[in-house]
Amino acid sequence: MSERWALAAEEEGDGALLAPLGPDGTPAGPVRREPDLVAAVRDRPEVARWVWRSTAEVYPRLLAAGVRVERCYDVEDAEQLLLGAEGRLGEPRSAAAAWARLRNGPVPPDPPPRTAEPGSQDSLFEPRRVTPVPFEGLLAVYAEQLHRHDRVGHPGRMRLLTAAESAGMLVAAEMHRAGLPWRADVHRALLTELLGERYAGGGEPRRLAELAGEVSAALGRRVRPDLPADVVKAFGQAGVRLGSTRRWELARVDHPAVEPLIAYKKLYRIWTAHGWSWLADWVRDGRFRPEYLPGGTVSGRWTTNGGGALQIPKVIRRAVVADEGWRLVVADADQMEPRVLAAISRDPGLMEVAGHPDDLYTRLSARAFSGDREHAKLALLGAVYGQTSGDGLKNLAALRRRFPLAVAYVDDAAKAGEEGRLVRTWLGRTSPPAVGSGDADEAGLPQEGGDEPVADEGEFVPGYASGNTRARGRFTRNFVVQGSAADWALLMLAALRRSLAGMRAELVFFQHDEVIVHCPAEEAEAVTEAVRAAGDEAGRITFGDTPVRFPFTAATVERYSDAK
Repeated sequence: MSERWALAAEEEGDGALLAPLGPDGTPAGPVRREPDLVAAVRDRPEVARWVWRSTAEVYPRLLAAGVRVERCYDVEDAEQLLLGAEGRLGEPRSAAAAWARLRNGPVPPDPPPRTAEPGSQDSLFEPRRVTPVPFEGLLAVYAEQLHRHDRVGHPGRMRLLTAAESAGMLVAAEMHRAGLPWRADVHRALLTELLGERYAGGGEPRRLAELAGEVSAALGRRVRPDLPADVVKAFGQAGVRLGSTRRWELARVDHPAVEPLIAYKKLYRIWTAHGWSWLADWVRDGRFRPEYLPGGTVSGRWTTNGGGALQIPKVIRRAVVADEGWRLVVADADQMEPRVLAAISRDPGLMEVAGHPDDLYTRLSARAFSGDREHAKLALLGAVYGQTSGDGLKNLAALRRRFPLAVAYVDDAAKAGEEGRLVRTWLGRTSPPAVGSGDADEAGLPQEGGDEPVADEGEFVPGYASGNTRARGRFTRNFVVQGSAADWALLMLAALRRSLAGMRAELVFFQHDEVIVHCPAEEAEAVTEAVRAAGDEAGRITFGDTPVRFPFTAATVERYSDAK
């Protein structure tokens, strides 16, 4: 019996086409038609990996029927990775487009991204309208993709990346199905506590109206605090020049309007992003079910389609409450990206520092910064994110003396970006080509940022489409580290998913370096150990035999807010 089978849902009805595959990706037996896609998979537990066009097309139907798949190969996701490796990121990545390229035919554009509709979470994973591809076309595309893996640099790593990202697609669908536990009653009470009562007609709640009044009184005229241009103009009339209404700029101004304005901006964000309307739209039956998009940014970090799942304010996390008798295991990877830099640069000194589970910056400061942890942290972040002016330049010089291979690794990536060359993560995810300012959207490239933040504290992530060569150098400098961290995270999720398979525990949240597992209280200790083991296993599989450790800080709590 073949270990791999290709599967495609029929365009009409519940049936499916499927075929066993040989080692070269070509059919190892006749194509079969089954009247029931779910039964076709459920009745073949011996299949080690299913090959299909898109996980979003098939897997939600299987999950709804209680069928879990161990492994898959997502053809369209692989196409995007391979196009990037070939320097062609931005070309259509659908199976239909790949099939057309094989036949030298006209290549159809990818369908526009589907926007998640608030209040209709059951349809989040419904297939988009796509150009159909015949089953024989899907088989041909898959076989050709196997050959294309052989033609890229480090084929073994690229195969691992493709497998890991396909595993991430399974995790994303399962997390959507499970949902993040959410207490609507707690959320409503929080909103009333923070914002006050709502007025009829949908206007601003009481506390926002009060703060707006305080801002207006302090500036001597009626001001709309939600309109930056109006705020800047009002301050200008009061003799205070502002370039923007960003919090850091306001904090430097000595004026009685600043304090209520900052308070207003914070509460306004909660009201508009996670207020009563958000609650009504996105929480159903005690669960928040966002649509996770693995590889949603060019660096490989995840995003979500609607709902702002990766921007949950700390105060709103009080509404994320485990079911009765259950707990939330909230785990954060400790100093993940500096540890990744140690692993990919193979710098002996930095690998030794990162080979311990305790605080990396404290150990680094003892080596090169006379025990000054803050300087050590700023130096390492400056090396990764390109913050090398002023004191950053001095700190970087100290870092370069002690850890020359680590600094050279990111310096080389920055130089490649400045020269318009491509750079790759450890497993082979490739940076976008340099394009003129404003051309990224036309190239069809996924953007960094957008709806979900991708920058940690202290991180600088410039737009890669900028015509500024230094900005692109800073982007590629960061890309090789941040993207390799995303490689590691995929394999960590795959290992954790495998460990949780025999438990009642469910993965319910993932964001860059943080995972949340919802589990019965009696499973919490085993889940914590599984998370830590998954981090170390992912480090070995991703980066090979290095001394670098990837520890997690984990907390078992009833409320998400209690973990911080």
